[in-house]
Amino acid sequence: MLDEARKFALAAHGKQRYGSRPYSVHLDAVVKLLYPYGIDAQVIGYLHDVVEDTEVSDDDIRNCFGQLVADCVALLTDSPGASRAERKAATYARLASVTGAVELALVVKAADRLANVRTCAFDDQRGLMQVYRSEHPTFRRAAYREGLCEPLWVELDALLTVTASAAAADQG
Repeated sequence: MLDEARKFALAAHGKQRYGSRPYSVHLDAVVKLLYPYGIDAQVIGYLHDVVEDTEVSDDDIRNCFGQLVADCVALLTDSPGASRAERKAATYARLASVTGAVELALVVKAADRLANVRTCAFDDQRGLMQVYRSEHPTFRRAAYREGLCEPLWVELDALLTVTASAAAADQG
C-alpha cells in the first residue's frame, strides 16, 4: 500500500514544486520521519496534501486507501479561508479535538511541520521560519499529545527555539 500511496500522491501533485525542488522531496522527507510510526502513518504522510493541493477528493482517498486514511487526510487538509491565519485557525481548532485512532493524523502533522521547518533552516528561509515560529504555540496546543511522537516534537521545539534565538541575535 505504501508504494501505491506514493505513486498516487506523485501523480496527483504532478509538476507541483516544493520551493525549487520536486514535490516528491517534501513527501519523502515527511514519510522518512514517519517510519517509526508504521505503514498507515507513512501512507497518510504521502497523501497529506493531495486533497488540499490537487483535484483529489476525500472520496477518492476513501475508495483507494480506506476510511482511517481518508479521515486522517481530511483532518490534515486546511479549511478554506481568506488568509493563512484563518485557514490555520480552523485547522488547529479541528486538530485540538482529535482523539482515538485518528490521532495518527497528529503524528503526520508533526512530521510535516518538522520537515517544513528543517527545509526552512537548511534553505535559510527566515520569513517562513518566522511564520512557523509565530504559529508554534497555537499549533503545539492543538496537535501535541503527550507520548504520541515525542522525538518529532523535541526536534521541532528545538529548531524553532534555536532559530528564534538566532533571529533575536541578528536583530541585536
